[in-house]
Amino acid sequence: MTQPSSTPQPLDIAPATGRLGLLMPGMGAVSTTTIAGIMAARQGLAAPIGSLTQMAHIRLGRREEGRNPMIKDFAPLAGMDDMAFGGWDPISANALEAARTCGVLQEADLAPISGEMEGVTSMPAVFDQRWVSKLEGIRVKEGANKWDLAQQLVEDIARFKEEENCDRLVMVWTGSTEAYQVESDVHADPDAFEAGMKANDPNISPSQMYAWAALSSGVPFANGAPNLAVDTPWAAMLAAERGVPFTGKDFKTGQTLMKTILAPGFKARMLGVRGWYSTNILGNRDGEVLDDPENFKTKEMSKLGVLDTILQPELYPDLYGNLDHVVRINYYPPRGDNKEGWDNIDIFGWMGYPMQIKVDFLCRDSILAAPIVLDLALFLDLAQRAGQSGLQEWLSFYWKAPDALGGIPPEHDIFIQQIKLKNTLRAWLGEEPVTHAEDE
Repeated sequence: MTQPSSTPQPLDIAPATGRLGLLMPGMGAVSTTTIAGIMAARQGLAAPIGSLTQMAHIRLGRREEGRNPMIKDFAPLAGMDDMAFGGWDPISANALEAARTCGVLQEADLAPISGEMEGVTSMPAVFDQRWVSKLEGIRVKEGANKWDLAQQLVEDIARFKEEENCDRLVMVWTGSTEAYQVESDVHADPDAFEAGMKANDPNISPSQMYAWAALSSGVPFANGAPNLAVDTPWAAMLAAERGVPFTGKDFKTGQTLMKTILAPGFKARMLGVRGWYSTNILGNRDGEVLDDPENFKTKEMSKLGVLDTILQPELYPDLYGNLDHVVRINYYPPRGDNKEGWDNIDIFGWMGYPMQIKVDFLCRDSILAAPIVLDLALFLDLAQRAGQSGLQEWLSFYWKAPDALGGIPPEHDIFIQQIKLKNTLRAWLGEEPVTHAEDE
């Protein structure tokens, strides 16, 4: 039997006193579904299904100890009752209007919370149609340059915190996928980025300006889309300088969620994969934006990166070295937010004999994304109160394309990601990690 390790020392975590404000750039389907679900849960009208912070248990110690508290009872998280909501949008004026426009939730679910939803107003947005050509903004900020616009966001953040009587804030990007972009010189460090905003550098996107405003204001930031935002040197440096945690990117919902569940199973059983063809149809605003080739490329790069890091073809060339991975997204307005993800998977087993798996996932995109937004807000707030800053890699569980530290390949296996998330919580609270060794 192995010798037990010494018990970790718990972090000094500040209590979650007062209100936590959740700010979301993009008052669309995801953000309004998140807000509505939390409001409904607060009134006992719906359960926060899909949320680890609200529904999941965590094992502590050895199995025979029988300690399995809920995560929300184990970790000192902010409560849903203590949350306030706000954001920005170039189209919708408030959360109720946006929710009705998006059509994700039925009127019967909105009616009991309609007054509260209507009170969540969206501020005019920093918007540039070059990054989302399919949308037109009607509630858009104006400024002398991008620096001026970013300063307006900083002022919005401070005003919201004061008006809503919030002690702490978190920002989660729930806006549209921006056009594809690679790093440039303007992303090298905070000075270069700030100079670029003053010079109206075309390589600075709205999501990056929101990220800068958040980090500069000491507000944790999560990037829910595949845009280039905090996965840049300037953001990492600024977050370290200001002591702010961040995480990203691209909410893991729908088809990619299924890939990160299935692919680890194939690898665990050493089954080969010859091809994985994935196609999606969706008709919401996200689908409309992705109908532009440049915006689709951003999403495509996020989706394509999953299988290689899970299957590791460089280690298993006979099983995964010649895998054809194809991803398609088609805009089909009648489907609305009810996305359909169809996968054809060609696998092979003993003596090379082929087999096929077909998955047809008729999912509701925003229903899957909403609990992710809630969890990220509460976990980022916890990280900040625990004195953590910079990239929170332990939150990779929630991302299609997790940011990774120091050039290390990201971890996409959802089961490893879950272990990492729970072991991080255990360590922060002074509990032993669970390794699933035989003597545990």
